[in-house]
Amino acid sequence: MSSVAFVIIAILTLAAAIAAASLSKLIHAALSLAVAFVGVAAFYFLLGAEFVGLVQVFVYVGAVAVLIVFTILLTRRDAIAPERFNWAGIVIALAVFGGLIWAIYKTPAISTVATPIEPLTVKRIGQVLMVDYVWPLQCVGLLLTAALLGALILVMEEKR
Repeated sequence: MSSVAFVIIAILTLAAAIAAASLSKLIHAALSLAVAFVGVAAFYFLLGAEFVGLVQVFVYVGAVAVLIVFTILLTRRDAIAPERFNWAGIVIALAVFGGLIWAIYKTPAISTVATPIEPLTVKRIGQVLMVDYVWPLQCVGLLLTAALLGALILVMEEKR
């Protein structure tokens, strides 16, 4: 059952990602990107990482995808349709894909057994974030606040 679910989720996620990269209307591409984010979250749920799957849904689908859609709707301008298809992106993507496949095949298999670790819970994640990684967490919060203020300044119209 899980392999069938994996194949179905993989097909839907890849189709949404390809649609996001190739659709000419930005709003359709953004909505396809949101579907691809949901597919990635479904992979996390399939792996048993419910917390990471929920974070994927809340942050990427609930925040990033909605922000992209709102940005497109607020700054909509009539875009000029490209006259011919640009093959450079496909060539670069295939080169990167080929490099990754080459690196995977050249990597020796891991022959050592991993040491068992304690199960990761939401309580443990919170403790690690608030004790060991409090400065990086605060820096990320400050960076996101600055990005939000910058986005608001860019969107606001000048009032004379």
